[in-house]
Amino acid sequence: MNAPLRSPVKFDIQALIKVIKQSESSDAFTPHLTPQQWDLLAGYLQPFALTQGQKLIEQGALDRTLYLVEAGTLSVHYEDDKGRVRLAMVEPGSAVGEGAFFSRLPRNATVQAATAAKIWCLTPIRFTELTNRQPAVALEVAMGLGSLVSRRLMNKPRRVAVT
Repeated sequence: MNAPLRSPVKFDIQALIKVIKQSESSDAFTPHLTPQQWDLLAGYLQPFALTQGQKLIEQGALDRTLYLVEAGTLSVHYEDDKGRVRLAMVEPGSAVGEGAFFSRLPRNATVQAATAAKIWCLTPIRFTELTNRQPAVALEVAMGLGSLVSRRLMNKPRRVAVT
């Protein structure tokens, strides 16, 4: 998943928090977390970098990891027997992977980096730990993701982009 990069990429949870709070996109991930809750959530997230063109999610995969986008742009597309059909572009402050995260179904689209990107991931195991140790934080993350899914489903062009 991680590819060698030309220079080290620095990660700081504050940069992710800032981009999420400042995002005015209809596709934004909008949890209502206090600074202390963000600090708690940070311990359950793993940062990594993607190079342009690198795949993050493969259509049909059984992985349920959720990804929060700090920087860069991700392309979401469905692959059929005739090639790719681009469905959506996901920008900083949003999330991908929420469909399989909740449904436990295979991924319904492929996601790859349209540009170099900084991503934070939350695996189902870490979310379960968060739920057990910090239920209020886990609930707010789930509510923020539920809001994102609802907005995507109401927006016909983005509906299929629930990955």
